[in-house]
Amino acid sequence: MIIGVPKEIKDHEYRVGVVPAGAHDLVAAGHEVLVQQGAGLGSGISDEEFIEAGARIVPAAEDVYQQAEMIVKVKEPVGPEYKLLRRGQLLFTYLHLAPDPAQTDMLVERQVTGIAYETIRTPNGVLPLLVPMSEVAGRMSIQVGAFYLQRTVGGLGELLGGVPGVPPAKVVIIGGGVVGMNAAKMAVGLGARVTILDTDLNRLRYLDDIFFGRIETLMSNPYNIGRMLKEADLLIGGVLIPGAYTPKLVTRAMLRNMKKYAVIVDVAVDQGGCMETTHPTTHSNPVYSVDDVIHYCVANMPGAVPRTSTFALTNVTLPYALKLANLGFREAVRQNPDIFQGVNTFQGHITCEPVAAAQDKPYRPLETLL
Repeated sequence: MIIGVPKEIKDHEYRVGVVPAGAHDLVAAGHEVLVQQGAGLGSGISDEEFIEAGARIVPAAEDVYQQAEMIVKVKEPVGPEYKLLRRGQLLFTYLHLAPDPAQTDMLVERQVTGIAYETIRTPNGVLPLLVPMSEVAGRMSIQVGAFYLQRTVGGLGELLGGVPGVPPAKVVIIGGGVVGMNAAKMAVGLGARVTILDTDLNRLRYLDDIFFGRIETLMSNPYNIGRMLKEADLLIGGVLIPGAYTPKLVTRAMLRNMKKYAVIVDVAVDQGGCMETTHPTTHSNPVYSVDDVIHYCVANMPGAVPRTSTFALTNVTLPYALKLANLGFREAVRQNPDIFQGVNTFQGHITCEPVAAAQDKPYRPLETLL
């Protein structure tokens, strides 16, 4: 199979879909790897490193898309990339289709086989390709939240960990999954007071155990969320329903109860966000204010730390890319239920039920098309 690795063009997106070690493994398995010139530079990877690994460098994105049978990316295709995708081509990347009907329509119209990192799921419910980026985004959420709490950039003017004689800031995290747990690690490490809300009592028990009582846990419901918003200096949104549009757990009316110049970091923005006031922002223009509450809603947060993020991501994506290349799409999904779960579009149909439901569009089970 010919595997193509284009340069990412989303705003300030410096990650790359394959690292030299991955290119080496794919070539060793008998495949050809095409890498767009300069695709790895943002992650500190030179073209020469890819060449040494056996990849072939091509000058433009058009060369990658025209020749490759499978495109391996990091982020969903945007604007200029739409026209480059073609019928029957495999697209292996983060898609986040639920809040993005335009991209969904494009993949359906062009009959692209869209395999989404974020919906590949193991039999025990783990989302292996989402975990590393959720770890990065969760930890980053505290870094950027602490920055925007500074008065010089519009925040409350609080130091997250306080100092002796002055209490630390209050961090409230909605969602106790990978994002929430990693946000809590960073916040606790900086000395903040931390509360995590989740609907899964067993998850709350687990978090209480691993943090040895250094955090507060609460059942997530409108009453408790509303109560915590009044105390929050920094609010983290870490809610995820795989493949589906994120529920709006914080309404505009609830937002008015927050402190002036408090900060929200909605990591759930990729799937629509868990705040009613969330809309996607970019690294070039990351924040906006609603009712005097600062919102940071960058939809590709890990792109700001591309070296860490690229290697963390490709550690988990490469085994699946190898299966797809070695077996071909149909045999790979037949043999691997994880990949089967990841297929969002195929032969002009939406094959991920949560995406179809979110957009009120027809759903076609993948098994009926194979």
